[in-house]
Amino acid sequence: MIAPRDPRLAPIADKVLRGERLNFQDGLTLYATPDLNTLMRLANLTRERLHGDKTYFVHSMRLEFTNLCYVGCTFCAFAARKGEERAWDYDADTVVEKVREKYVPGLTELHMSSGHHPNRPWSFYPEMVSKLRANFPDLQVKAFTAAEIEHLSKISKKPTLDVLRELQAAGLAAMPGGGAEIFADRVRRQVAKNKVKAEKWLQIHREAHSLGLRTNATMLYGHIETLEERLDHMHRLRELQDASLADFGGGLHAFIPLAFQPMGNSLAQNLGKTEYTTGLDDLRNLAVARLYLDNVPHIKGYWVMIGSELTQISLDWGVSDIDGTILEEHIAHAAGAQSPMSLSQQKMIRMIQQAGRTPVLRDAFYNELQVFGAAQAAD
Repeated sequence: MIAPRDPRLAPIADKVLRGERLNFQDGLTLYATPDLNTLMRLANLTRERLHGDKTYFVHSMRLEFTNLCYVGCTFCAFAARKGEERAWDYDADTVVEKVREKYVPGLTELHMSSGHHPNRPWSFYPEMVSKLRANFPDLQVKAFTAAEIEHLSKISKKPTLDVLRELQAAGLAAMPGGGAEIFADRVRRQVAKNKVKAEKWLQIHREAHSLGLRTNATMLYGHIETLEERLDHMHRLRELQDASLADFGGGLHAFIPLAFQPMGNSLAQNLGKTEYTTGLDDLRNLAVARLYLDNVPHIKGYWVMIGSELTQISLDWGVSDIDGTILEEHIAHAAGAQSPMSLSQQKMIRMIQQAGRTPVLRDAFYNELQVFGAAQAAD
């Protein structure tokens, strides 16, 4: 029995307890309520119905094969132009060597998302995936955001569905969720006007689902968007997932809110913004996502953006996945992320255990590879 202090939450709590879907107004009420204790309890109830105490993580490597990009998103501090001293651009063989340099036994996922290269031919991308699979057959390649897929469609002059088919044939296992930012046109025109449009992003993910590729979805928050626009973003993802589940039996694995990092980008400079999102905003956002996105299996607390300490707390706020070891991340850190560049597997296990949860090592498909119990806590 949950007795909210905020009377507006009483009918919402009843819906959650009965397993009924929340409507848009319910979501706005969750964003507005001062009754954070009830919000947390409802999100945790939903999380535990789905996953119990299990909390998932992956032994992963992050690799950005180039930071050259012509798109010009105002929130980005990662992209570089040709000729800049800080620019890098790896060919396929160098990508293989970069992975080999950091490869350790047990690594299961290679996560790649990079800039929109102004000159690389289409053939480079399936070749890179193919070489990675040939050299690391046990490594699952999760790569190319929907924004990158649209870019590859343009340079190849192929429909996005054909681009996905060819990348899948080369060995692509799954897609990350980047490029979503905020779907609302008002915001998108100001933060990512040259990037894939919201409708196309959703279409590309639906096409990936039709091929059996599973994907994630992100949302960049904490800049100029309204709470209504955050919820609209989630609503469109919920509709996408409904359709993909009905037509293809699966779709999105996880929803990943990404907290805006206010350093080194023109959006923050123009806003005069130097502060990070607050812990309460981060936690509220995760809890609302868990309650509203009832058809998405996992809400991910991305420790790179919100820090490992808050990520631990988020496991009581609806989060069931904390991403991975990563080994080295550059996109968020270029914009001022204050977290480490990577975390060890043992550190991730302890983070989860110290929060009173059961760590589960997974792969890119959310297959459970190892479940860690209390016995490992003292190791």
